[in-house]
Amino acid sequence: MIEVSEWKHERERMVKEQIVARGIEDTRVIQAMNKVPRHLFVENTYYHQAYNDYPLPIGQNQTISQPYMVASMTELLELKGNEKVLEIGTGSGYQTAILALLCSKVYSVERISELTRKARLTLKQLGFSNINLIVRDGTLGWSEFAPYNGIIVTAGAPEIPNALIEQLANNGRMVIPVGNEASQTLNFVEKHKGRIYRKEFFGCAFVPLVGKGGWK
Repeated sequence: MIEVSEWKHERERMVKEQIVARGIEDTRVIQAMNKVPRHLFVENTYYHQAYNDYPLPIGQNQTISQPYMVASMTELLELKGNEKVLEIGTGSGYQTAILALLCSKVYSVERISELTRKARLTLKQLGFSNINLIVRDGTLGWSEFAPYNGIIVTAGAPEIPNALIEQLANNGRMVIPVGNEASQTLNFVEKHKGRIYRKEFFGCAFVPLVGKGGWK
């Protein structure tokens, strides 16, 4: 990946104050957050806010997640480097880039073609070669490349889509916000020998997961 020196000090401050200080311990996640230039994944007018502790609009009524939320969800996947990960909701591609530094292959699904187009350009500019993007209904996953060792959903669902549970590998992990359209609770799911184990973490607020297995 291409090194980007612009806004380096702001990126380091973000990681120190918003990520490490709030309990993120996975050193690989911390290193990835230090490396990926978040400002390149927002509109130019938001560059000066890119490393602050909140989501930002990316167009099409969608947002880039708060840095701490990205780090928290990623840490829960416990990626070691050899996994295949499915991301539902490419958005601007920031979470995608973080994942791509931590696993062997990322398959990312986005329902809005304009966001996919922009994300593809940014990720190519940064030199990523282990990412596959597609425009489709994210609630149906991407069955062609299943099963996945990790699944991360960056939109709020009314319930966990069955297709994603089916596409999760044995011993795989999934993180997904579940709740109503205004607020959700971050859910952590593990699959062992066909059985699903589910744990709820903290409250959050994501844009709605729209599709056959989500909001209409």
